[in-house]
Amino acid sequence: MSEREPRKTIKEISPIDVYKLLPKTNCRECGEANCMAFATKVVNGELAVDNCPPVTKEEYRANFENLSNLMAPPVRTVHVGTGERAMKLGGKYVLYRHEFTYHNPTPIALDISDDLSDEERDARVKAISEFSYNYIGRELRLDAIAIRSTRHDPAAFAAAVTAVASQTDLPLILCTYDAAIMAAGLAHIRERRPLLYAATRDNWKEMAELALRYACPLVVSAPHDIALLRSLVKTLVAYGVTDLVLDPGTSVEPGLSGTIHLFSQIRRAVFADGDDLLGYPLLGTPITAWLSPEISHELIQWKEACAASMLLSRYADLLILHSLEGWVLLPQLIWRFNIYTDPRKPVSVDTGIKIFGSPKPDAPVLITTNYALTYFTVESDIKAAGIDCFLIVADTGGNSVESAVAGRYLNAESIAAVLKDTGISDRVSHRYLILPGLAARLSGETEEASGWHVLVGPKDSSGIPAFLKAHWPPKT
Repeated sequence: MSEREPRKTIKEISPIDVYKLLPKTNCRECGEANCMAFATKVVNGELAVDNCPPVTKEEYRANFENLSNLMAPPVRTVHVGTGERAMKLGGKYVLYRHEFTYHNPTPIALDISDDLSDEERDARVKAISEFSYNYIGRELRLDAIAIRSTRHDPAAFAAAVTAVASQTDLPLILCTYDAAIMAAGLAHIRERRPLLYAATRDNWKEMAELALRYACPLVVSAPHDIALLRSLVKTLVAYGVTDLVLDPGTSVEPGLSGTIHLFSQIRRAVFADGDDLLGYPLLGTPITAWLSPEISHELIQWKEACAASMLLSRYADLLILHSLEGWVLLPQLIWRFNIYTDPRKPVSVDTGIKIFGSPKPDAPVLITTNYALTYFTVESDIKAAGIDCFLIVADTGGNSVESAVAGRYLNAESIAAVLKDTGISDRVSHRYLILPGLAARLSGETEEASGWHVLVGPKDSSGIPAFLKAHWPPKT
């Protein structure tokens, strides 16, 4: 079944492997101190090979190609759309997240059919484009719009595509099995590099011609038939189409377990068996829940949400949904955020002074760590109580208060340094610092190191309002 020679996995590639192929000039054009530091970041997935300007020069072409082959992910990266909102699909190096980390979070697209009235269509485009949710300081948003041909009319599809494209810069997915209808819509947005859905055993040649003519990525669809899917990929690659996305078919309950098994079987074939023909991003379509005979919309939405969550975990690289309700979408966005957060790096926020309300020079000064969950919990409690104060956010490497104290990321010296670096002394008329209760043991050393008086605050930030009521202003 294998189509390629075994090669090193990302876990087997060392910085030395990358370093050997670099120009080794230590020019610092990449922003790193030397070539070895750059090589380490490339292996960690923090930088790409082409972030090294010298290696992209003609004289190093062979090295660049060897580096690109060395670092190529087993699941190819496919680009959809253009500009800042362009999507990267796939690009996976490992089967399981704990083995390394996942790159390129799964984009979530919402559908729009060409049988909607102008008012309904415009309202849905607006709702999709503006959907956002702030989660621990990160803006979670939808990523794309899938335009479906349901009237099977080239003119209607072209009109819908044109109207949607004029109202949003989100990447677009054009959905029809009819090449003539696809061509009608595609002609109006050729510069947007939309994803074409889909080539099948019956239309692959016509769809391949469109993909090649307009340089667009193409979905290959063979529901529940891996052998056919593989055959179509082989045919399309030989025809010259290389940016492919695979649609193995999606069933919701009661067929969801079969879908998850299918996706897992394909992804295991790539990583365990080295099957190059299946090494493309996978498309999941929980929207198929709306094809069920179920009459309860809530139950259909539940099935769609359940399928989307499961496919985020196993192993969809792009999802198409229909439901716009928050209770369907928010679990997907938050679950995706957590899956694609690098497990090697705690989620952190920017350090420095955070100002709440309109603090005067006699306002309280508190300190916390830059671990995101800690910071946003403290922020929420301060805002809920309407407290005017200064909050110093110390760099603890993204560790919580207890962990930072135990690991010496937060100590008397670092606290004294952050007080000095932030210039908080120039903003207040006192020298009182409120330390988190979980860092109480640092109070004496902090007073000696900083020259500030330390008040030991509550262990839980929910106690800050009561603490300030009892202890602020401090008694001299």
